[in-house]
Amino acid sequence: MGPGIADGFNEVGRLEPENLIAGEFPRVSKFVTITGTGTLPEGAVLGEITAADDLYQLSVLTATDGSQTPNAILAEPVDFTLGDVVARVYLTGEFNQEIMILGGGHTVASVRRMLRQRSIFLKGNQAA
Repeated sequence: MGPGIADGFNEVGRLEPENLIAGEFPRVSKFVTITGTGTLPEGAVLGEITAADDLYQLSVLTATDGSQTPNAILAEPVDFTLGDVVARVYLTGEFNQEIMILGGGHTVASVRRMLRQRSIFLKGNQAA
């Protein structure tokens, strides 16, 4: 029996607090297809590829396919080992700027205004 567990009780899991959410502004989420290579953690800032419906990828400032404009926050980690992935993204809400995953050329300051126009607000939160 582990320390801190009373006789007759078993540990069935641990609660890991989510540090992505930074406020109570209503969150709207949607399942979309995400393309990329490798993996992306939750909190990645995504942009939508304009030539395809609901196809997103990590927003990179130098992209020319529409995804250079950040407009969603990845809500769960994804792994592209087997190709594109359907995953949940946030389209509105308040998020912890300290754990945002940004593509090349972007900074928190540079994406804040674009995301704010979409009711995505970045702010400080407790340390991750």
